[in-house]
Amino acid sequence: MNRTHRTFQLGENTLNRIGLGTNRLTDTEENRSFIRAAIDAGLDFIDTAHLYTKGSSESTIGAALAPIPAEIVVATKGGYRTNDPEELRAEIELSFERLRTDTIDLWYLHRIHPGDPFEETLGVVSEYVTAGRITQVGVSEVSVEEIAVAQSIVPVVAVQNEYSLVERKHDEVIDHCEAERIAFVPFFPLAGDPTPAVREAAGRHEASANQIKLAWLLHRSPCVVPIPGTLSLEHLRDNLAALEIELDPEEQRSLTNG
Repeated sequence: MNRTHRTFQLGENTLNRIGLGTNRLTDTEENRSFIRAAIDAGLDFIDTAHLYTKGSSESTIGAALAPIPAEIVVATKGGYRTNDPEELRAEIELSFERLRTDTIDLWYLHRIHPGDPFEETLGVVSEYVTAGRITQVGVSEVSVEEIAVAQSIVPVVAVQNEYSLVERKHDEVIDHCEAERIAFVPFFPLAGDPTPAVREAAGRHEASANQIKLAWLLHRSPCVVPIPGTLSLEHLRDNLAALEIELDPEEQRSLTNG
C-alpha cells in the first residue's frame, strides 16, 4: 500500500482511510474529551447513527466538536427500524439537532426494508441534498443490485456493510465499489480471534493483531475505509498507525487464506 492509498477522497475532503465507529459512545465529559483528543491525534472521519446509544453518540459528537470543523467529516445514519418517509424526516431533523449542525457531511440509509417505498424514502433524502443540508449519501448492508437502484435516485458515495477477515460475504460489493469509486466502509472490521497468519504477521511487523487486521483490509482494496470502534485514545492511535503497515503480496495471500 503506497502512501497515496492511505487517504480517500470524499467530496472536497481528503481523509485518512481509518475512521472511528461510535456505537458505544455515551454523552459524558470523558467521552467528549476523548473525541476532541482523537481529532488532535489525526482522526478526521467519525461514524455515528441516529440510534447509537439512544442518540447519545450523536449528542456527544455535537457537544465535543460544534461547530464541526470543515476538515472533519461526521457521517450518520437513519432508517434502521423503518423507511417510512415521515419518520425518516424526523430522524434526520433530530440528527441535525444532536450534532448541532445545519449540514450533515455524509448520511446513510441504515437499512433497506422490504415493502417500504424505497424510491420515496430516498426521495426524502434527495430533498435534503438539493437543499444543501445533506452533502453526500450512503447506503448500508446492501447488495450490488440495491446500490444500483439507490444510484438511480441519488448519487451514492459510500456503502457500509459488515466485512472483516472472518466475514467476507460482500467481496462482490467491494469490487463493485472499487470500480465505481464508491467508499466501502466495513463495520465490525476487527471481528474474530487472531488467526495464526495474523499472529505471525503481527510478530514480523512488531504490530498488534488488530493493526494487522486493519492493514489487511486497507490492502484488500483502495476503496476500503474501516471504522473500528473504541473509547480508548491509545487504541485509536494504534488503529491509525495501521496506515503505516506495508504488507507484501505473500503476507496478504497468507492472511486471506489463513
